[in-house]
Amino acid sequence: MNRITRFSVPPLHQVTRDLTDVAALRTPADLIIHSARILSTYSERILENKEILIKHGRIAAVLPSGTAKPGEKTILYDAQNGILAPGLVDPHIHVESSMMTVCAYAEAALLNGNTTIFCDSHEIANVADRAGVEWMLEDARNAPLSVFLTVPSTVPSTSPELETAGGDLTPQKIGEIFDAWDEAVALGEKMDYVPVTLSDPRSHAIIAEALKRGLPVSGHCYGREFVAAYAAAGVSDTHEAIDREIAEDFIEAGLWLFMRAGNPTTPWHSLPGIIQVATELGISTKRICLCTDDRDADDLFLFGLDWCVREAVKMGINPTTAWSMGSLHPATRFHMDQEIGGLGHSRRADIVLLNDQLEVQNTWYGGQLMVENRKITPLLEEQLENRWQYPQQAYQTVKITHDYSLTPPLPEKTVIANVIRVAPPGITTFHEKITLTASKSWKEHFEQHDLCFLSVVERHQGSGRVGHGLLKGFNLRSGAVASSVGHDAHNIIVAGVDEKDMRLAVETIRQNNGGLVIVDKGNVEALVALPIAGLISDKRASQVRVESEHFNATWNKHGFTIPYMGYNLLSLSVIPELRLTDRGLVAVPAMEVLPLFETK
Repeated sequence: MNRITRFSVPPLHQVTRDLTDVAALRTPADLIIHSARILSTYSERILENKEILIKHGRIAAVLPSGTAKPGEKTILYDAQNGILAPGLVDPHIHVESSMMTVCAYAEAALLNGNTTIFCDSHEIANVADRAGVEWMLEDARNAPLSVFLTVPSTVPSTSPELETAGGDLTPQKIGEIFDAWDEAVALGEKMDYVPVTLSDPRSHAIIAEALKRGLPVSGHCYGREFVAAYAAAGVSDTHEAIDREIAEDFIEAGLWLFMRAGNPTTPWHSLPGIIQVATELGISTKRICLCTDDRDADDLFLFGLDWCVREAVKMGINPTTAWSMGSLHPATRFHMDQEIGGLGHSRRADIVLLNDQLEVQNTWYGGQLMVENRKITPLLEEQLENRWQYPQQAYQTVKITHDYSLTPPLPEKTVIANVIRVAPPGITTFHEKITLTASKSWKEHFEQHDLCFLSVVERHQGSGRVGHGLLKGFNLRSGAVASSVGHDAHNIIVAGVDEKDMRLAVETIRQNNGGLVIVDKGNVEALVALPIAGLISDKRASQVRVESEHFNATWNKHGFTIPYMGYNLLSLSVIPELRLTDRGLVAVPAMEVLPLFETK
């Protein structure tokens, strides 16, 4: 019980004595939730007609309903034969992807019955180094949500020769974060899987910082040919399985498997392909969890971890097993099943009330009612209005000069262009070579080959450096789109067919210290301002959701072929085949810079 203590006001020995007295019916509980069915993640069955006794924000006992006598101050809550289940535990998420602070994130999480998250803050680390990680940890300590850090392991994602980032988390810095923050409980996803499998000294030194402290190492790996060497390096979980075959490889190599489910219209919904390891191959789910990974502000409300559980049920998983995959299994993976993940005696009173469709009605966080009848309570409202304030430094991370060029010169001779081609719905891109015939205009090239400009503007040092590329298959016919959330270095990524609109989009981001913007014919059509590190809004979740919905609607109106979260990945130079950074085109996994044009 030493991991989470914010609700244990008395000394620990007094808490255990009081819990024992309540369980033995010698003293009354603080709260009794009665007339309920219990979803047991320990036995994976539904227990009828039970009540839960709660003291000091913890579960004292689960007994037949009507057993305990309430005291004068005991709060009684009638569950009306609903299902009580443990709060959900998300083993892998990036809060920054939601474009909101941790405290704001808590609103949607608790509405979805998600009471604990394991967050990898590598996005803000890439912008602001260790300081960014610690800003988010301070934010998390003030949030009505249990937040644990899987320390960012791959910052920067690639070498400085390939990409310019604002952070550099060395093995020493990572060790210092582990030692300074109790919330740092694991190493975050080791994204540089190719260097890891090639025994790169820095990559293995970072892994060692976790292993020598007895902490888990999370993973991120594509390609069955890498699995054996990757697991041998000490990585012990992954969320990047995309089909049954590689999922089976991961499990048999000893890795925990995080099944990622997301908006079915995006590449983040890989659940249908990998759940077959359980439904078709009959592999036990004991080392399988559900996770969300990335959610934008809109999808966070609509496709939370509770939705992932229901999707798993639709695909053939037993309902109690599916809920366990979203609660007890992640808690066990991070050695916290004595605290969370089940309704066992002495566990945290993180409890959700479900209907028969496993839809969340109420959420208790540490015994405090935060969501009731699918609406936030006054208690949660108060906490959400008193969010932690990020320092001024966090609002000053977009540093770009006015002297930059967003488009490459038009070739005067016939050339071969190295082009990035998108192929929805996947997030991988393809390297295509296209002949650009001399004497044609950019407009003619674009119409002939379905192209647009793609540029990445360095924004950490104000160098004015811009990487130029061409993008095929994005269906951008006019205007421009830009984002300061270009993964993972989070430089500004801008696509367009008109330099004026592209410049307006970049300048709009500069004026707002970060954001997402759509411009057409000289007008800003949609904007989500992200002033904290160029990644995060400082508004409430509901406000960010409205802005995100408008942005999504505008994006869809233009008919772009990939979602904007996928667009942000066009600069992520650890995913095959071809990406664009401020240094130029990067061929993955060879990790070499290619010229935009080659002489024919």
